[in-house]
Amino acid sequence: MRRGIRPCGYIAAGDWPFARMKAHRGAQVAQAVARALAEAMEAQGLSANAVAQRSGVNRQVVTNVLNGTVWPDLLTVVDLEVALGVPLWPDHLQWNAEELPGPRSDEQR
Repeated sequence: MRRGIRPCGYIAAGDWPFARMKAHRGAQVAQAVARALAEAMEAQGLSANAVAQRSGVNRQVVTNVLNGTVWPDLLTVVDLEVALGVPLWPDHLQWNAEELPGPRSDEQR
C-alpha cells in the first residue's frame, strides 16, 4: 500500500522533520516540505493558527503536515506557499539519487 505508512513512519534515526530518512522519495519530499514550513513559520513568528488563517488551510492540517502524519497534497502546499511567500516544495529532482535512494515514481504505481 503506497500511503499506508505516514511520512514520519519512514524515519531511520532522529526526530521529524530533521531525522535521517529511509529510502523513500515521497517521504523525503514530505519531510522537506514540513521542514521548510517549520522554518518559515519560525522566521515569520507565526503559529499554526496564524498560518491557517492566512492560508485558508485547516489548522489541524497545518499541524499534521508539520508532524509528518499526513501526505501533504498539492493544493495545501500551494496555499501555504502563497500565504508564507516562500517555496516549500523542494527541488527533489536535483537530489543525488545515490545519497537519497527512493522508489522512482513509476515503481510506486
